[in-house]
Amino acid sequence: MIRMTDINLHNKRVLIRADLNVPMHNGNIVSDARIISSLPAIKIALAQGAKVMLTSHLGRPIEGIYDNKYSLGPIAHYLKYKFNNINITLIKDYLNNLNINVNNLNILENVRFNKGEQQNDDSLSKRYASLCDIFVMDAFATSHRINSSTYGVIKYAPMSCIGPLFSKEIESINKIMIEPQRPLVAIVGGSKVSSKFHVLESLAKLADTIIVGGGIANTFISIDNKIGKSLHESNFINQAKMLRSKYNFLIPSDLRVGKNFSKLALSNIKNVSDIADDEYIMDIGDKTLENITNVLKKAKTILWNGPIGVFEFPNFCKGTKIIAESIANSNAFSVAGGGDTLAIIDLFNIKDKISYISTGGGAFLKFIESNNSPVIDMLERYSK
Repeated sequence: MIRMTDINLHNKRVLIRADLNVPMHNGNIVSDARIISSLPAIKIALAQGAKVMLTSHLGRPIEGIYDNKYSLGPIAHYLKYKFNNINITLIKDYLNNLNINVNNLNILENVRFNKGEQQNDDSLSKRYASLCDIFVMDAFATSHRINSSTYGVIKYAPMSCIGPLFSKEIESINKIMIEPQRPLVAIVGGSKVSSKFHVLESLAKLADTIIVGGGIANTFISIDNKIGKSLHESNFINQAKMLRSKYNFLIPSDLRVGKNFSKLALSNIKNVSDIADDEYIMDIGDKTLENITNVLKKAKTILWNGPIGVFEFPNFCKGTKIIAESIANSNAFSVAGGGDTLAIIDLFNIKDKISYISTGGGAFLKFIESNNSPVIDMLERYSK
């Protein structure tokens, strides 16, 4: 793939597809992390004297209908403070005719207001492509989606390349996927083994140890034990059994359980074989936690996706907290990704101690699963 930094952008019409899908509350930006990650691509284009267009999706509006709730207006307002010497304009009607100048930052309104965006409509893809001389894909978090602004446009743009954020994402994940420093430890938590089964299978072939937590761990535990009222997926017990038999999984031997699923529930540690019918598994026990921290101390590479327990409940956050801190204090190269994982990193204030934090959730997992994505495939085919 061609990198943005390898191209002369001077006086070129440059369309940057960023991920500006930031959390909002009452029209205000809650977290600016994704905007900050998108700034390098914008700065490169402006510094080279390009005619810069920036676009993204935001939320889930009804396609084809403008809704101020999902407007990129607040992001345009935010960027005015970051680029106070640049003229910044939010443009709503840009598909038919668009004249832009150097030293301007033109923000093209939410792509999901355009009918056909999520269906990868061919005519819409052509319209995006007609806006630019160079298309820059810098939204790694959307690289698993076959949309017009992420996928279809690549086919018709005169030239397509990847931005600095996209490049950094791939390079960091490839440090795990291609000849990683060993031991490589993968931590996979969350509620559903079904949504992560193929990721688990891919990682199991690569990792020296797979640590499972949350509902995923419960599914593995249920192979041989009762798990009470705990979240799990009975339809995937056979697949979990197959994975356990073939690869090195660290499955909890003791657990923290409660009688009800609430923040007020009291915590009780039990061996994995002693769970009562009316109990919920909500965290790992101290013996399991000790085993995991010992494994993490020896790790040279760590991949982390998902919580180990119900970290939102005070009496059941210990496992997730200790593991997060163990990763943060490790000398290993660590990559973390996924929405809940990012929330944990913020909660325990360890952002500066993780080697790389991926902006992608579904794209992060998709890339690990197949070492590719639909958008990457398109870029490889059309950006040479």
